[in-house]
Amino acid sequence: MNFSVPTHCTLCPRKCGADRTRTAGLCGGGARVKAARAALHHWEEPCLSGTRGSGTVFFSGCSLGCIYCQNYPISAQNFGKELSVEELAGVFRRLAEQGAHNLNLVTATHYRPWVQQALHIADTGLPVVWNTGGYETIEAVDALKGDVDIYLTDVKYASSELGRTCSNAPDYFDVALAAAKRMIEQIGPPVFDADGLLQRGVIVRHLALPGCVEDSLAVLRALAEELPRGEFLVSVMSQYTPFYKAKDQKPFSRRISTYEYRKVVNAAVELGLTDGYMQEKSSAKEEYTPPFDLEGL
Repeated sequence: MNFSVPTHCTLCPRKCGADRTRTAGLCGGGARVKAARAALHHWEEPCLSGTRGSGTVFFSGCSLGCIYCQNYPISAQNFGKELSVEELAGVFRRLAEQGAHNLNLVTATHYRPWVQQALHIADTGLPVVWNTGGYETIEAVDALKGDVDIYLTDVKYASSELGRTCSNAPDYFDVALAAAKRMIEQIGPPVFDADGLLQRGVIVRHLALPGCVEDSLAVLRALAEELPRGEFLVSVMSQYTPFYKAKDQKPFSRRISTYEYRKVVNAAVELGLTDGYMQEKSSAKEEYTPPFDLEGL
């Protein structure tokens, strides 16, 4: 596939209209792909990490503005290295040669056309994981059809106020839920290989936040009521750590309590959201965030 660098960018729900040939969009993305790390990653869901690791590429910039982002040096501060499409294809090939179970593309929405062309050039044969914060347009999901095998997406908040406060996106819930529905329609129910590795499917993540149990329960109810039962996996996460701006803003300046997380997990079970993963409370550790040192680029 061939593409032109957008001159009126609408790749994400911000639709900021930036001329990417001349300047960066609100996401930080310009005319060339920028990434900060490409390596085997062992801290995703077990069906993705497997025994050898997920071939993960962390892209710089982001269309969200989460105050607690654990990857803020690359998402908010836009640290990274610019790559041509051909260089990015070479990155994908090297990850395949290292034995990656899949190609895991983290926060690639604002570079979607570049990334899709690189995938076609690389032609690794590995399942492609679109690892996203959930803030995706329906048009973007449709455009990924045939190039993405697995969606690893978030539904972070139900409250528009939380979306505004935490991610500068009061429309987050409506956008993310609609995107998740479209992803499931496109991909269908989960398909695993003989080793239990996901080959095709959708994983919907929800990160429990401190002081926000009621909102987490609202998110889980929406997943149970709005998404087709048995056609997606859910991943309820406890790893929240007060990074970036959250360190100075209550209630986000602390980790979640065991009591809070148990309430969220119990609600998921009661709602029948049992196909998937629940993290151990001890998962809230800073060492799960990799170093962004341009490894693999």
